[in-house]
Amino acid sequence: MKAWIPHPEGRELLGELPDGVTVEIAPAPDDLPSDPAGVRFWVPPFLAQAAAVPLAAKLPDLRVVQLLSAGADIWAGRVPAAVTLCDARGVHDSSTAEWVVAAILAHVRAFPTYIRAQQRQEWAYARTVPTDELAGKRVLVVGAGSIGAATAARLTPFEVELTMVARTARPAEGVYGVAELPRLLPTADVVVLIVPLTEQTRNLVDAAFLTAMRDGALLVNAARGPVVDTDALVAELSTGRIAAALDVTEPEPLPTGHPLWDLPNVLLTPHVAGSVRGLLPRAYRLAGQQLRRYVAGEPLINEVVNGY
Repeated sequence: MKAWIPHPEGRELLGELPDGVTVEIAPAPDDLPSDPAGVRFWVPPFLAQAAAVPLAAKLPDLRVVQLLSAGADIWAGRVPAAVTLCDARGVHDSSTAEWVVAAILAHVRAFPTYIRAQQRQEWAYARTVPTDELAGKRVLVVGAGSIGAATAARLTPFEVELTMVARTARPAEGVYGVAELPRLLPTADVVVLIVPLTEQTRNLVDAAFLTAMRDGALLVNAARGPVVDTDALVAELSTGRIAAALDVTEPEPLPTGHPLWDLPNVLLTPHVAGSVRGLLPRAYRLAGQQLRRYVAGEPLINEVVNGY
């Protein structure tokens, strides 16, 4: 059988593989290494776009699609029935959680203001102190999966008050359901989004959600751009009442001239939370485990069901 992966270094990172498995490099759907026949295990490129999805239907022997991303939104429900879709849950926990904490700290300690002052060669002490601080803040994390848990673990030492929200409430764990958001939002200084993109979470953050946030609150989106209604976000941010730290946007990439570029209360990064040096070793360690499980006839982990 053949396995296709997108990175040459992935061959070694997969680890020892069973006899009879041939690994080939398929860096893009329009750059394929051989005849599709015999490909049973496919690892698409990281952050592959929707144009990659139709290739799954053109691989007649395909049985497993193993993603390198935690999100499966462009794949869920779009692969052949005989194919098991698996995400990279766990691979991005540390990197995305680090980005969230860094973004919050950058905002509360006014780092964007100091970067702009540095570019002007201005010693901005007198007009910027005292800054805000993270200690004592009430942080609402919307998304209580593995990345949400990793984020909570990293925020806890900063002496914050944490509230976790999931699709459904888990009272035994102190996790609230999304139905409680209208009550919880006005109490939060920071609202962190770490949810998968599904039909239930698309435009979860709409005008009503944003209006419910307290004055001076920070919205942090480390999920997917379409989780937030962009027009509603721009309208609310333009008032200066709240701020945002965004690693994802809708549309993405954000086009030149879009108002989010110029709003002073927006910290924007180009979908880089998971793009760290440790990504490929962690991702291919998982892919190797999955490939060995498949060959051995063992159950796969991280199977995507109902978009999750």
